[in-house]
Amino acid sequence: MSRSKPMPPSRREFLRCAACAALGTAAITNTIWDLRLVRAATASAAFTDYKALVCLFLFGGNDANNLIVPSSTTDYSAYAAARQNLAIPAANLLGINPTISDGRTYGLHPSCAGLQSLFNSGKLAFLCNVGTLVGPVTRASWQNKTAALPPQLFSHNDQQVQWQTSIPDQPPRTGWGGRAADMVYANNNSNVSMNISLAGTNIFEVGTAVTPYNVSTTGSVGLSGLSTARLQAVKDLIALPHDNLFEKSFGEITSTAIANNTLLTSALASAPAIATVFPTTSLGNQLKMIARLISAHGALGHTRQIFFASVGGYDTHGNQLTAHANLLTELSNSMKAFYDATVELGLAQSVTTFTASDFGRTFPTNGTTADSGSDHGWGNHQLIMGGAVQGQRLYGTFPTLAVNGPDDTSTGRWIPTTSVDEFSATLARWFGVSNTDMPTVFPNLTRFARPDLGFML
Repeated sequence: MSRSKPMPPSRREFLRCAACAALGTAAITNTIWDLRLVRAATASAAFTDYKALVCLFLFGGNDANNLIVPSSTTDYSAYAAARQNLAIPAANLLGINPTISDGRTYGLHPSCAGLQSLFNSGKLAFLCNVGTLVGPVTRASWQNKTAALPPQLFSHNDQQVQWQTSIPDQPPRTGWGGRAADMVYANNNSNVSMNISLAGTNIFEVGTAVTPYNVSTTGSVGLSGLSTARLQAVKDLIALPHDNLFEKSFGEITSTAIANNTLLTSALASAPAIATVFPTTSLGNQLKMIARLISAHGALGHTRQIFFASVGGYDTHGNQLTAHANLLTELSNSMKAFYDATVELGLAQSVTTFTASDFGRTFPTNGTTADSGSDHGWGNHQLIMGGAVQGQRLYGTFPTLAVNGPDDTSTGRWIPTTSVDEFSATLARWFGVSNTDMPTVFPNLTRFARPDLGFML
């Protein structure tokens, strides 16, 4: 007996089956997601202490060649000869006293009295000549073109992303701060994200399970211009059943945003006032709000937090002496005030602040006049501050300050001797990322020799 050929499904039946298949896929995806959140919740429950990481991103490329300067007669003479009109007078340098030295003496830019105080009291360390790397690079491999290099090496946008993701050789989807948050997921009792930005959107804090929450320097950003009655009307409207998926999603997102705003506003209102005086600058205001958010961590239900703050203007191709002095004054005074605030809160041991920047700048000047500057470099020096930092030390390797020297590409751009991966992994390990999870957060870390640089207690 012959069998009739089955008829193709109708459009309605096809869509019904496709929808069922999609729901099945979604169920599987949600199961994986739920398992990840269960794992993350278990990890967060293990933390009985509190820790916070604070990233200060100096957009444009900070000229750390003038932040920390060798001050012995021979070393300073070489520095002054190369820097010419950009050289800081030796008599103006602020002396620092490293507990472990490479035999050189150093001084800080005269605008950095706050940083000098923090360093000499053991609360601040420098990491020398750190930068974006795919793998180790030497001058020989650079010249022979055999080294794997980060793409778009001297591009602002690309290097900013690579610093924040620590994955220079892959398309970026998440940042290392976001991936670290995924691994410890410490939002025990809060809807407000453990990753909070005072500087708008950034990829550094983007994870898979954790997404950053943007806050202004005056607090949470809610719906403005609405009376109590109108706000309630909005809540009632979005609470209605919605068949349209867009309307439903929009309502859920708006409802969550309103709830988060209420929660954060309430937490800040109940947090203790901070007596420490901050500079009334962009960075000072950001760090003051971060201090307030740290003081409210208990009300928010956080045992771990990651913050992002930033300041621009470090792309000093011209007028560098004046512009850079102003920028470093803001940085030094703001960081000192922030550290003092963590002491006031009794949390200095629990908060670690670090700088990051696109790249360093060329050692030679790009002109001979007073308004000259420097161009895009590579390796750079970064700051690490906090009560848990083994301070008053210079970590990494300070470059040989010589154009066409052993650490130079050829134009006064220092080849990094420490990778962003090593730097960031040391911070993440202190924060609570386990050795098991480290490859997820830093997939390229095994390419480098020092997964822990030792600057954290």
